Amino acid sequence: MSSMPWNPRHRFRTEEVSWEEPPPPARLKVLVDRSRSILAHNDSDDLGFDWSVNAYRGCTHACAYCYARAWHEYLDLGAGSDFERIVLVKPEAAALLREAFEKRSWKGELVAFSGVTDCYQPLERKWELTRACLEVCADYRNPVGIVTRSPLVVRDLDVLRRLARFDAVRVSMSVPIVDDALARLVEPGAPPPSARLQAIRALSDAGIPVSVSLAPVIPGLNDHAVPQTLRAARDAGARWAWMTIVRFPGPVREVFERRLRAVLPDRADAVMARIDRAGVRGAGRVGDRMHGEGKAWEVTEQAFQVWRRRLGFEPMPPRGPTPFRRPGPEQLRLW
Repeated sequence: MSSMPWNPRHRFRTEEVSWEEPPPPARLKVLVDRSRSILAHNDSDDLGFDWSVNAYRGCTHACAYCYARAWHEYLDLGAGSDFERIVLVKPEAAALLREAFEKRSWKGELVAFSGVTDCYQPLERKWELTRACLEVCADYRNPVGIVTRSPLVVRDLDVLRRLARFDAVRVSMSVPIVDDALARLVEPGAPPPSARLQAIRALSDAGIPVSVSLAPVIPGLNDHAVPQTLRAARDAGARWAWMTIVRFPGPVREVFERRLRAVLPDRADAVMARIDRAGVRGAGRVGDRMHGEGKAWEVTEQAFQVWRRRLGFEPMPPRGPTPFRRPGPEQLRLW
């Protein structure tokens, strides 16, 4: 992460602030979000879930390509250093989730964690909002899907085991870049891929269903390492694998390209050209946003499928009936 603040031009502002001298270093600022609900609904066919929980907004992992940067502008914040340094937390997240599960309209649908930003980013060590929400899900046996790139998920093995008893949890560890040095350049605040692979092993050994996410695949940057990444994840114990192409909604392309030219100047032109040839989109059409186009992207997809089969990854099984049920006061005390 850069210590100097920089944000791309804000899409929704009519005025911009310019510094007449070098700006002060960007420091982490934590703001309290008093939202009155915690479940977010989406109706996109691109996603494998309809409901998500986001206890945090903004993310100190600072991944240059993160599509969620665009959403920070809806908070009247910037998509660059603001996204990395101004993080909103929702202290009432677990209580709001419990309220939602008590409504008769709730039928025990899958709840995804990390629909916007990583639910196990570093602030989770202090705030424990994700853990508290998972404990609510375990109390109600509500199915959970977790996507993270943090080994901190292993801290919550006790809660994940409770959910696993009812086949109510799957964890997906995000390892789009398997090389530690390269990952540090474009994911400067995220844990190294080697630590994420160790977390896959810990989850697998604990009996937690775990997959690997090669999302996003960035043409010209990490597409050549798809076989290597799949092999490393399979050796660590991942049972399933999936991938999507990078997306650049709103100002994200500008943030990514700026970072790329700063850390990999000799490769930047070639990578951006490959991205353009692969048909990388911004918001894109529903149904098309997660896939590229053109011969090069077809080769990447074919390599992924071939190596997924060769390494023995299983097909992603359908989910069974929800084990959701509302516990009585006596049952809650047993936990």
